[in-house]
Amino acid sequence: MLRLGVNVDHVATLRQARRVEYPDPVEAALVAEAAGADGITVHLREDRRHIQERDVEELRRRLGIKLNLEMAVTDAMVAFALRVGPDDACLVPERREEVTTEGGLDVVRHAPRVRGAVERLTGAGIRVSLFVDPDAAQVRATAEAGASAVELHTGDYANAREPAAVAAELDRLRAAARSAARLGLEVHAGHGLTVANVGPVAAIPEVVELNIGHSIVGRAILAGMAAAVREMKDAVARARA
Repeated sequence: MLRLGVNVDHVATLRQARRVEYPDPVEAALVAEAAGADGITVHLREDRRHIQERDVEELRRRLGIKLNLEMAVTDAMVAFALRVGPDDACLVPERREEVTTEGGLDVVRHAPRVRGAVERLTGAGIRVSLFVDPDAAQVRATAEAGASAVELHTGDYANAREPAAVAAELDRLRAAARSAARLGLEVHAGHGLTVANVGPVAAIPEVVELNIGHSIVGRAILAGMAAAVREMKDAVARARA
């Protein structure tokens, strides 16, 4: 079964634009859950540009499906995760000046720090994935760091426009997924995926989870969150049919 994690960060982005109490990403997550989402993903960034601590705490309290916390590899974020206890934690790179996450975590370069965070989180019963580019060395380093899963960054695939470039990025994703599975890692994927482009990624047999946010929230503005989640679920299902 291919799981769909719905990222509700950008519901909070709209709320934070006015520093008001609405729209509530927790309520959006509960609608997504009722519509068939298999998990909810949120990224608590250092600059708190969208999701806030209280959102994560409320999600932990109210969700009936798994909570996946995206987080930087810092002592402060590890301490927060240990206190709140999400089901999953996905370690991601983070820079204040970026609009959104621009690439995968460099696990090779930061191996000792990543390994230490993985050990602390795993020791508390939190399943850890690392968000990396579809690169053999990064996938191998993910396994060596002790993570349970790898999340392959699909941004380069999503941003490719020429058919040859799209095919090349898909080949990279397929090769990385095969490599990860051989190393015993569960394979997830996400970033920039839409109903229009998700099919080829969803069809990669080793991929068992997709985490998608911006396109679902964007569609939800026009069609509602429940309809947007169901549309994505249907697109994923067609790719696996």
